[in-house]
Amino acid sequence: MHRLLVIGTGSIGERHIRCFLGTSRATVGICEINDRLREEIAVKYNICGAFSALEDALKTNWDAAIVATPAHTHIPISLKLANAGVNLLIEKPLSTSNEGIAELAKVITAKKLVTAVAYIYRAHPVLSAMKLALDSGRFGKPLQLVAVCGQSFPFYRAAYRDTYYADRRRGGGAIQDALTHILNAGEWLVGPINRLCCDAMHKTLPGVEVEDTVHLICRHGEVMGNYSLNQYQAPNEVTITVVCEKGTLRFELHRNHWRWMTEPSSNWHDEAMAPMERDDWFILQENAFLDALKGKAEPLCTFEQAQQTLKVQLAAMECLGTDVYWKKV
Repeated sequence: MHRLLVIGTGSIGERHIRCFLGTSRATVGICEINDRLREEIAVKYNICGAFSALEDALKTNWDAAIVATPAHTHIPISLKLANAGVNLLIEKPLSTSNEGIAELAKVITAKKLVTAVAYIYRAHPVLSAMKLALDSGRFGKPLQLVAVCGQSFPFYRAAYRDTYYADRRRGGGAIQDALTHILNAGEWLVGPINRLCCDAMHKTLPGVEVEDTVHLICRHGEVMGNYSLNQYQAPNEVTITVVCEKGTLRFELHRNHWRWMTEPSSNWHDEAMAPMERDDWFILQENAFLDALKGKAEPLCTFEQAQQTLKVQLAAMECLGTDVYWKKV
């Protein structure tokens, strides 16, 4: 039974608590500076320790920590944990800047820590199945990737105005909040992005000024990429299409299937899976991290892979409000 410390018990931190407990392979303690929230979570779940300060939490031994605080705090908190020899699961995105990244990487290497970043799409069984098909070579070399995504924030995340999302410095805005997931998934499927051009702006989302609409074109090496995302449309949909030499593959998160077609004007071949609740998806991620702690598997998303996505994210944001057409990553 692993002893885990969850730092930050907002909505994502609480989900990690619930889902790690749902694996039946871990006990969980919490570190939360908000007294009311810390007490509520401690009462609600079977918590093995509740702390208001990280220094106090580190007086107890932990097998790993989950850093679920706003993105701009990920690196300084992770550095304290890494220096104490604690393995890490860091929420996405890795950070909002490159500050402290190199130092944290050195500590992780020196102390041989298991470190993963919680890009949840890598845990989805449907997207994993599509990646296996891509990697098998049966569809030939990937040529193009097109991702189209959107959802209504006022409906699905009603508190967005009062969270980190409203402040780009804390990891807010569509690029750092939602698009980073899709960029990381795209890099997982067809390789790292090495140059891009990005246009984004605030169109309509009430109560905030950060971008709610993003159009990004890029190159994953020789693969051409196109990402489109908004946070106000009625359909809650994520579609990622990869066009290859010998066929086209498409992941549709909202339908919980991937599909493929190899002949013009033919029918799609659907590869469906049983419906999942969102917690089921997270429990898969948590089990994968626990397997990595035991040395049974590699982390789903390594520190280095998340660092690559951070470079893409930062390059995209550097394009905003400028006449830069192509930005090297």
